[in-house]
Amino acid sequence: MGQDRRGGRMMRDSDGTPPPPGHPVPGSLAPAEPAEPRHWWIVSPLVRFLVVLLPVLGLAVMVSLLPRFLEGTQQSEPAAAIVPAALSAPEAALENELAALVAGFDGEAGLAVQDIATGRILHARGDELYPQQSVSKFWVALAALDEADEGRFDLAEPVTLRAEDLTLFHQPIREIVRSRGRFDTDYGDLLDRALTRSDNTANDRILRRIGGPETVQDFIDDAELAGIRFGTDERTKQSGIAGLQWDQAYSMGRGFYDARDALPDALRRARFEAYLADPVDGASPIGIAHALGQLARGSLLSSVSTELLLATLEQTRSGPRRLKGGVPPGWTIAHKTGTGQEFGGEQSGYNDIGIVTSPAGREYAVVAMIRRTGAPVPARMAMMQELVRAVVRYDEAAYPPPPGAQPVSGAVTTEP
Repeated sequence: MGQDRRGGRMMRDSDGTPPPPGHPVPGSLAPAEPAEPRHWWIVSPLVRFLVVLLPVLGLAVMVSLLPRFLEGTQQSEPAAAIVPAALSAPEAALENELAALVAGFDGEAGLAVQDIATGRILHARGDELYPQQSVSKFWVALAALDEADEGRFDLAEPVTLRAEDLTLFHQPIREIVRSRGRFDTDYGDLLDRALTRSDNTANDRILRRIGGPETVQDFIDDAELAGIRFGTDERTKQSGIAGLQWDQAYSMGRGFYDARDALPDALRRARFEAYLADPVDGASPIGIAHALGQLARGSLLSSVSTELLLATLEQTRSGPRRLKGGVPPGWTIAHKTGTGQEFGGEQSGYNDIGIVTSPAGREYAVVAMIRRTGAPVPARMAMMQELVRAVVRYDEAAYPPPPGAQPVSGAVTTEP
C-alpha cells in the first residue's frame, strides 16, 4: 500500500512592494546569519498532533488484536492425547495388565487403550512406532471420506479395474479381473472391500483416485494426529520391504514370490531389518488410539461418514480370532487388521485396531501392534483376545453395575 507523500511550497512576493531597509536587493548575496535551532514543538500543530496520536493508536490496535493472536496461536497447537500420570484404581489395574501382556509375549509388541468417554489412554510400549501394514487402509478410508465430505469425491462414482490395476498379496478382486477381463463397480464398493476384506487392489485404486499418499498424510497432519505415518501404496511398500522394484508382472500368479525368493538372503535381511527399524508406515499405539477416539467422537468426519466408516469396520472379515475373538456377548467391535511379510521365521507387523463397545454403549479404542515375532499365530491371537478381556474387566471396575444387575462376563466368543 502506497505511502502519502507531500511536497513543500515556494513563497514569493508578488505585489511589487520594494523591500524594506536592510532587506537584500533581489539578485544580491544576503549576509550569512546563524541558523536558529528547530525543535519538534516549533513545527506545525498538525505534526505535533500526529506525533502524539500515532503511538496511542498503535497501542490501541495491538491491544485489540492481541486476543485474536493468542487464539490463533492456541488453535495451531496440536491436540495431545491424554496419557494420565495419576491413575485411578481401575486404570492402574488395566495398565498393569497391559504391561504383563507385553512382557509375557514372545516378540516386540505395543498396546494402548483409550476410554473414549474420558479421553485417557493407558499403554505398554505404546509410544514407539510399529509397522502398520494393512492397518494403513484405515487412513485411506478416512481421507477418502473426508474428500467426500468436502465434495471432491463421490462414493457412487463408477470405476473399472483391469489387469494393470492389480497389486499383490491379498486381493480377491484379482480373480474377478482374471475371469472377466475387467471389473466394473463404484468406489463405495471398493471402500467396503478394502476395509472388510483388506483387498490391496481396492485400497490402492481408491488411493490413486483421491490424490495418492500425499492426500492421506495431509489429512493426518491437518487433523493433528501425532505419531502416524501413512507411508505409500501397497506395490511400493511391499516391494521395498522385499528388496525389489515393482513390476506389474508380479501381480499375477507367483511372480512376486519367485522374484523375492531369487534375491540374496543378505539383501532381504538388510531390507527387512531396515523396515522394522524405521517403518515407512510406522505408527504408535497411542497415536492410533487417539485417532480412533477422535473418530468415535465425530471429530474427524461428518456424522454420515463417521457412521458409514464404523458400520463398515463392524463387518470386517479378516482377523476373526484377533481382537474380535475376545469380545464377549453383548459387546461389539469395529476393527481393522494388518499383517506383514515374513522372513527368517519372523513376522513383521501383526496388528489389530478397533473400537469395542459395551452393552451400555461405553466405547474403548483398543490397539494391538506387534513389530516382530516368531511366536505361533495362536499365541499372537491369544494375547490380543486377552487385551479385550482386560478392557472388559476395566469397564466393570470403572463403571460398576447398579445393585442387583448382573455384570457382563469376559467370555470368549471364538476359540483361539
